[in-house]
Amino acid sequence: MNLFKTSKTPYYAVIFTSERTEIDRRYDEMADEMMELVSKQKGFLGAESVRGEDGLGITVSYWDSLDSIQNWKENVRHQIAQEKGKTEWYKRFTTRICKVERETIFDPDAKYK
Repeated sequence: MNLFKTSKTPYYAVIFTSERTEIDRRYDEMADEMMELVSKQKGFLGAESVRGEDGLGITVSYWDSLDSIQNWKENVRHQIAQEKGKTEWYKRFTTRICKVERETIFDPDAKYK
């Protein structure tokens, strides 16, 4: 996992916590497509994602505004993925939207200015 590096606060974080089903019909393919598509969305700053062997996962995406988050939510291809998630891929999930006011980064290898 690569840690997302921001440039300045405030910004927004969408925290998507999910538990997967055993159904795997093209999940990885759709996840790759969504990452490619979201990376082209206006206001998208980056993302971090992890999933355990037990099926529990957390993805945090970072955005410059609430409007950018809403535009992504309304993206037609993303809505198709959301529906597949509800009907096939997830046992349950939670989405939280937070405003990040401050951050602290520890990275001894980073070159800060």
